[in-house]
Amino acid sequence: MDSRPGSTASLLRTVIGLYLRDAGGWMSTTSILELMNALQIPATLTRTALTRLRKKGVVVAAERSGVAGYEVDSRAARMLERGDRRIHNPRSMDAQDPWCLLSFSLPESERERRHQLRRQLHWIGCGMVSPGLWIAPEYLRQEIQEILESLDLGERAVVFTTSRPQVTGNLREVVATWWDLDAVATLHRDFIKFHEHVATEEVGADAEAFATYVTMIDLWRKIPYLDPGLPEECLPSDWPGGQGIGLFQRISNSHALASKSFVCSIHRTVSSQCAAAGSMAAL
Repeated sequence: MDSRPGSTASLLRTVIGLYLRDAGGWMSTTSILELMNALQIPATLTRTALTRLRKKGVVVAAERSGVAGYEVDSRAARMLERGDRRIHNPRSMDAQDPWCLLSFSLPESERERRHQLRRQLHWIGCGMVSPGLWIAPEYLRQEIQEILESLDLGERAVVFTTSRPQVTGNLREVVATWWDLDAVATLHRDFIKFHEHVATEEVGADAEAFATYVTMIDLWRKIPYLDPGLPEECLPSDWPGGQGIGLFQRISNSHALASKSFVCSIHRTVSSQCAAAGSMAAL
């Protein structure tokens, strides 16, 4: 979440999240550079971004058969697995679905942990009813529990399951004070604007399909975190979320497999070249 969509860092994170685990858990540096080149990112910028991701614990430098490359850090792998579920399978509530409430109280002496808790709750799509009371769809409960455990706050908070909130006044207006729905709607509309003209018929397994799919995911992947998937009765009448999700799914259906095939072709070709170079060196 700390890199701007379309930047070198963000595109590299997207490529790693989509393909590094599928490539046997490892990919050569040369393959990564080739893939980023297909996204119009120069090798110098990619190398710098790889170094930064290594320092942040996202990837680990690793050689295989004398070939330099990268693996996903084990902790980052767990994060990416959670991201897979959220990014590729956006969820939404029905009107009768349960809600989750989180109540906590932390003194000023623990303001840093309090800040981290609120920041992480925001980034998984929770809404703030008051500084110490947060709300979310029930299906975010596990992620809320994981955040509490990671910050060692399990004994300082209480998690409730509840039915539809009963409010005084208009429910849509009240919900809009809990979430920044204008900001989320803007993300959806920007996504639609940039991708509404993408052809969604069958495409070839080439660099163009790869670039289209990766840049689409790169712009999309923040949205399912910030958009909690609220029921229609809680959303503005002109809510663009359904249109955004539909477009995302159509482009995924037409481009995901072609993009993966392109990545596999690059990975196989580079690996074969490296193996051949190693054999010649041995001679």
